[in-house]
Amino acid sequence: MQETSEEMTHSVYSNGSMQSINGSLEEKLDELRCFMGKSEGDPLRIVGVGAGAWGSVFAAMLQDSYGHLREKVLIRIWRRPGRSVDKATAEHLFEVINSREDVLRRLIRRCAYLKYVEARLGDRTLFADEILKDGFCLNMIDTPLCPMKVVTNLQEAVWDADIVVNGLPSPETHQVFEEISRYWKERITMPVIISLAKGVEAELGTEPRVITPTQMINRATGVPLENILYLGGPNIASEIYNKEYGNARICGSAKWRKPLAKFLRQPHFIVWDNGDLVTHEVMGGLKNVYAIGAGMVAALTKESATSKAVYFAHCTSEMIFITHLLAENPEKLAGPLLADTYVTLLKGRNAWYGQKLASGELNLDMGDNIKGKGMIQGVSAVKAFYELLSESCLSVLHPEEKKPVAPVELCPILKKLYKILILRDFPPEAILQALRDESMNDPRDRIEIAQTHAFYRPSLLGQQP
Repeated sequence: MQETSEEMTHSVYSNGSMQSINGSLEEKLDELRCFMGKSEGDPLRIVGVGAGAWGSVFAAMLQDSYGHLREKVLIRIWRRPGRSVDKATAEHLFEVINSREDVLRRLIRRCAYLKYVEARLGDRTLFADEILKDGFCLNMIDTPLCPMKVVTNLQEAVWDADIVVNGLPSPETHQVFEEISRYWKERITMPVIISLAKGVEAELGTEPRVITPTQMINRATGVPLENILYLGGPNIASEIYNKEYGNARICGSAKWRKPLAKFLRQPHFIVWDNGDLVTHEVMGGLKNVYAIGAGMVAALTKESATSKAVYFAHCTSEMIFITHLLAENPEKLAGPLLADTYVTLLKGRNAWYGQKLASGELNLDMGDNIKGKGMIQGVSAVKAFYELLSESCLSVLHPEEKKPVAPVELCPILKKLYKILILRDFPPEAILQALRDESMNDPRDRIEIAQTHAFYRPSLLGQQP
């Protein structure tokens, strides 16, 4: 990792701010180390679990900021071994490398360039964990990262970690953390976990409920919820790493969110803290649901600003309605929460997926794990929210028909997405039929209904009424 430190030092000296940046970063690190009870000579161990686009960028940003302070902090990332890079991707990767002089020089200095030449020619197979060490995320080839310490053995990666960053898709979170729990049985103190996952799972039965990633981690490991936090946007991973200005919120207990927000904050990436974990985590799953529909609308209307605005009004009213079912006093869909929804509908991978489905470039038989993009988490979230809100035992009074209905009956866009993506009863064009249905009510009506709190169901998140 020597080259990384040298390059960073050179670039910082070049703008004359080495002392101030070094000082403030080291002070922030020392403050967090002290808060976590780390003694001299015992480095703070930060581990990213999962190497998708955002998980890799998050670990790379920490490496860029704090990696040169090796005596005080160790940063590494775990990903599964064995995922090969196909020839077409290797060829594209070679083009990216040769288009960036800084990356080209770095690989030549590390004697790593030749393997990318051989992979381009088809004489060698590269692996995802191998290229991640050189700073390339398989789901984000066009954005080179810094070199990283990559570990493919999960036990080795997490057994002594102080801070674990969950970069796994929500469908994989419980399974991986259940395995991790076996390596933490002898621990005296529990780690702090920051979850980046944006998705939910439904648990149906006598008491149907939604399970969020922080709850999955708590169930799987026994780590107290106080030690598990959620971090959300608005941000797009590649843009954040390229120093586009972005915001984020870290949500959870005040004990940890405040010191972690300060530690994670950077000049181009401002992190605020918030106590409303429920709303932010649920919204993190919902925005992916409705982003797929947003992509469909954009493609089917040739990027009509009017159609996209109409869709935005209806989908956000459904999001507000659903969060009021799950939380008694959810934070309003405004400010950063609204911005996070907006950027996901505008440019996230779920919106991209919806666009490609509607344009015919992808089809549902390809599954929801797409080459070069990773897991499209909105698909499983559509299924989870629809199935949960279809339960008759959760029935609510329809405001016009004055009869009990399942909550999903008040969410026409969610219903249509389920029929398109899960049941496959309709083509993507059906999303426009739902949007233009003359029976659609003013979105304001749904928001006003939600804000009466009459529909709040504490059991949906396992809470006591």
